[in-house]
Amino acid sequence: MTVLVTGGTVRLGLAISERLRKDGWRVITSSHRSEAGADIVADLSSPMGAACLYAEFLRMTGGIPPDALVNNAAVFDNRNNIDEETSKRIETVNLISPQKLTMLMGGRETECGAVVNIVDSAALEGGEEGGAYLKSKRALLEYTHRAAAMYAGVLRVNAVCPGPVMPPPGFSEKAPPTPFGKPSAEDVANAVSFLLSAKATTSCVIPVDGGASLEA
Repeated sequence: MTVLVTGGTVRLGLAISERLRKDGWRVITSSHRSEAGADIVADLSSPMGAACLYAEFLRMTGGIPPDALVNNAAVFDNRNNIDEETSKRIETVNLISPQKLTMLMGGRETECGAVVNIVDSAALEGGEEGGAYLKSKRALLEYTHRAAAMYAGVLRVNAVCPGPVMPPPGFSEKAPPTPFGKPSAEDVANAVSFLLSAKATTSCVIPVDGGASLEA
């Protein structure tokens, strides 16, 4: 069983990759940085990035598509006022590339595959705040449900929504008190592992935020 994990060599992606290897998966990772040590170097901010990544995966596996896909790679920028180029890059990496990779997975002729989208627990909340980053994550969450219906019988499409587990470098994100404490990268990886193994589960969203979104 082979899984493609985008952004799979650092931070949450690394924790997910390590957990899936322990589960017995053959993990193939991607990164946009050549020095990251990923199996495939692909720039998902490029219009052809997702297609090039998938083509290279098939080249590595002799034409055999992945059994599973974890759309983890993301660009984080919580500023409300960003230039159009940055906004487009965020949308392409966080939303359009996962959509394209899922579509390519949907053309499989082998047994049912699985996709897990890494979203953000803040995307579970309504409203328009959060700028381009949260807009892209909310759209990815909505796409998760649409794709689950669109590819029923071909792909199981689910999502994991981490809370403030590992803030990006340069950002200070204080986690609020939660009923179950601050979640860890391993908690996120465990949720991904479950969804990949749950053969009858699709259109499921698992928050991993320590219960921060619960109301008394």
